[in-house]
Amino acid sequence: MADYKDIVGTAVRNNAGDLTSAKTGELFYDSTNLNFIYKNPNVTSAGAWRTGGNMNTARYTMGANGTQTAAIGFAGGYPNKNETELYNGSAWTEVNNVNTARRSLAASISGTQTATIGFGGNPNSAANESWNGTSWTEVGDLNTARYGLGGAGTQTAAIGFGGDKSPVTAENELWNGTAWTEVNDLNTARLIYTGNAGTSTAALGFGSETPKSALNESWNGTSWTEIADLNTARSVAGTGTQTAALAFGGSANPDDNLVELWNGTAWSEQADLSVGRAQRGQAGTTSSALAFGGGASTQMTASTEEWTGAGADIGAWATSGALNTARQGTMGSSSGSQTASIVAAGYTSGNVAITESYNGASWTEVADVNTARSTGGGSGTSTSALIFSGDGGSPSTASESWNGSGWTNTPSLNTARRNSAGFGASNTSALAFGGNPNPSSVNNETELYNGSAWTEVNNLNTARLALTGFGIATAGLAFGGEAPPGKQATTESWNGTSWTEVNDLNTARSNIAGSGLIAAGAAFGGTTGSNVAITEDWNGASFSEVGDLNVARQVMNKTSSSGLALAVGGTTGSNTGATEEFSASSITTNILTD
Repeated sequence: MADYKDIVGTAVRNNAGDLTSAKTGELFYDSTNLNFIYKNPNVTSAGAWRTGGNMNTARYTMGANGTQTAAIGFAGGYPNKNETELYNGSAWTEVNNVNTARRSLAASISGTQTATIGFGGNPNSAANESWNGTSWTEVGDLNTARYGLGGAGTQTAAIGFGGDKSPVTAENELWNGTAWTEVNDLNTARLIYTGNAGTSTAALGFGSETPKSALNESWNGTSWTEIADLNTARSVAGTGTQTAALAFGGSANPDDNLVELWNGTAWSEQADLSVGRAQRGQAGTTSSALAFGGGASTQMTASTEEWTGAGADIGAWATSGALNTARQGTMGSSSGSQTASIVAAGYTSGNVAITESYNGASWTEVADVNTARSTGGGSGTSTSALIFSGDGGSPSTASESWNGSGWTNTPSLNTARRNSAGFGASNTSALAFGGNPNPSSVNNETELYNGSAWTEVNNLNTARLALTGFGIATAGLAFGGEAPPGKQATTESWNGTSWTEVNDLNTARSNIAGSGLIAAGAAFGGTTGSNVAITEDWNGASFSEVGDLNVARQVMNKTSSSGLALAVGGTTGSNTGATEEFSASSITTNILTD
């Protein structure tokens, strides 16, 4: 029988214990525990959208193409515009305008940020302009003036099909870099509004606004063939190839956010856009796409979203030892670690004073807090922590310091509050914010603790309760929560002096938990009206959805860094002691058994 070395060309490495230096895909033998161990990647089973930088000019039905990190958007409406913008993966920059302002034009979707054409448009136009990375030049016009047509191909080899010339048409033209030639029509006349993918010899045309349609046709360089329809009839943006395309947004319903993936045979529904939009711009591939702008003449958006397809490294949650006392609304060491943290107080059938310490595997009861309460804030580590505010039967100003063995009362906050949040590095440095002083109001007050007193500092921009955050007293993030008229996705960044609104959560929710620092963190759990397991990763600029919690819950405690977060307790409808550890590493350890 062949051994492992004969099969893969190398021997299995032997190590006494876990081989922490093992790379993705590496197999080794743990001679201490007598196990074969394989390191494998944590990847998405589905894609996810992340918020990108807003365009400078909100608009819809623009020309667009490129990649996720090098895209171009030009012209569009409403009213008709001639602005051109370039995207670098984080921000849009205005460059030279197109010569003819118009909307509802098409582009060579397989073009690049530095080489593309834009053709047709509204009002009925045959205009065709070529972009060289610096400026636009008028080149050979279409044979048939129209708007709302589909396009595919490159700057020198493109296809334009369908559209509206009053009436809607099935006409199809090929561009050879110099002139357009009429070729075989679509099978069905339709107003497409950029639903397309592919090249001038292998294209895909899907969806329609007039008539509303899910129709999908494939072009082989000579003729169109009807193939499997979209799941939802709409005018839809598309990007990709004839055999691997992504369709997103549209006008099936107002502000449609549906996303579908084409595998060459059939369409499957994917994770929705965060911002529903019709007639938006698009760029990229099925694994790395961009959606930007869109809307309608009465309400346009400048928002941008970045798509990461299935197979991305996203991390995963693993179950660990449960709390001894199942409860919700605990407080604790927001800057603790995955192997050394504490949670304190909380609510069972009433407020409790219980404190438990975590060693990376199990929880141990230690000294109680002085004032039983729940839903307050916390800061610090397993040996230097602070808990503050909360609900002790009424909103509380209480503050207590943990030194690793016991709790000591410290100066009180200035404003009593419950359902508040906080973070900080130790028992002498913390920030408290938000909450509600009574059932009919919400709080935006922020207070800073320096080890001897709490001082009122600049307020949150959005008053809310049941929010969370992560960071230290000079740099952190606050997000989620609840305030009229409902759940919040609002995110604010703290710079040590004031709060600034930044990119929102993808899913608005309250009673959420979060871990990390201003440059990298995670938001998880909470309620949208029902408990959710949703986890979102913060990269310093925006949130994107990653691997869900195993147990959907709200009002849980959080601790530790973004890459090694800890989710503790909460309620699933009844109190839970569940503990989960998040690893954002690209590898997990699998023990191979017979």
